[in-house]
Amino acid sequence: MSGKSPNPIDRTVTGRVFTSPLRDVWSVSRTMVSRFAEEVATCRTLPAEALRGDVSVVTRLCLQLALSMYDDDTVPETLPRLEEVAAQWAREGIPLDIIEQAVHEGFRIGADLVHARATPAEFESVRDHARRQLDVLELITVTLTRAYIRELRSVVSEHHTAVHTLTSALLSGHADAAMARHGGIGVADRYHVVAVAISPHPEQRAPGVDADVVARRTLRRAQSHLATECGGTALSLLSVTGGTMLIPEQSMTDGELDRLIESMSAAAQVPIVAAVLTAATDDIPHIARQVHELLDTAQNLGCRSGLYRTADVALEYQITRPGPGREQLRAVLDPLDDHPELLRTLRCHLDNNLDRQRTARMLHIHTNTVDYRLKRIAHLTGYDPTRADDLWCLISALVVRGYART
Repeated sequence: MSGKSPNPIDRTVTGRVFTSPLRDVWSVSRTMVSRFAEEVATCRTLPAEALRGDVSVVTRLCLQLALSMYDDDTVPETLPRLEEVAAQWAREGIPLDIIEQAVHEGFRIGADLVHARATPAEFESVRDHARRQLDVLELITVTLTRAYIRELRSVVSEHHTAVHTLTSALLSGHADAAMARHGGIGVADRYHVVAVAISPHPEQRAPGVDADVVARRTLRRAQSHLATECGGTALSLLSVTGGTMLIPEQSMTDGELDRLIESMSAAAQVPIVAAVLTAATDDIPHIARQVHELLDTAQNLGCRSGLYRTADVALEYQITRPGPGREQLRAVLDPLDDHPELLRTLRCHLDNNLDRQRTARMLHIHTNTVDYRLKRIAHLTGYDPTRADDLWCLISALVVRGYART
């Protein structure tokens, strides 16, 4: 990028060229870099080689750029080199705030040098020079920031691709050490394998609202929270409806996992139902299938937002597995298909812990009617809701029936 800079100005102050204190670019740059190391706190954390190398190079480039804009009213051809260094710093992980602080400190030093001998009578000239300084500062800041962010997006995209590839490989059983090294991602010996279901956001049903945009924003909030809480150690494959997360076992306790799902739900602003099992790395494919079956069970049972383990839904999980036992249980309630009021009464009676009076109030009927309907259920199904042995079978049949219909 080149061309004339706007508003030519008087280039002298106190009888000398305004930029003369900056002419010895090498000497001035050494002074500035020394000041950066001493007075810019964030620069003290940089390696000495970075200060002597790239920081010194960029300081000289900025000085040359400023001299060009002051002396010739042109934007120099050094901008691409400035962009290259900014991109390199982004890839090396040097924080942008360190770069911006160093740039502004350099301008303060330069301003002190060029204005050191200015007199009150030269106020107009100094003011014009200050405006030009702002032009230069704007150009440098925008150039560095734009190049840095562009490269950072590329780095993030590469990392995301590496995480996606490694997670997919772990879930399919095809991960190896070479793949992990290539992506720069460590692989743990054991993982919490977490199956996640993300509920739709209420705004997705609002008229005139793009439901896909709302869903993607919900997903991004959940992903951002996961990255923040796990410090980049978690691997995940998540879509707008859910997916799978792999969290190193040693990085989180059971209680911390519970709180993670709770806080993810709060961050995403929707209920999140999840299930977890723990597995050695080689067993992840098999365990992932199991944990999603566990999640399906929790969802089909209408479990509320939270993290569920096998112990939480062990009975329900077992009786809903495919096989002749499940089919037999599902058939237990078939005689009630033509009597929806009996099914409704049975469910309500169980929900009310077999309290006849509470069931009657909930259904707005007399307790005698409740007794009559329970007897009808016993007659039609062969299982008496007032007997403990038969009640267990009826409860299991309701679980299987509810699971099969979702």
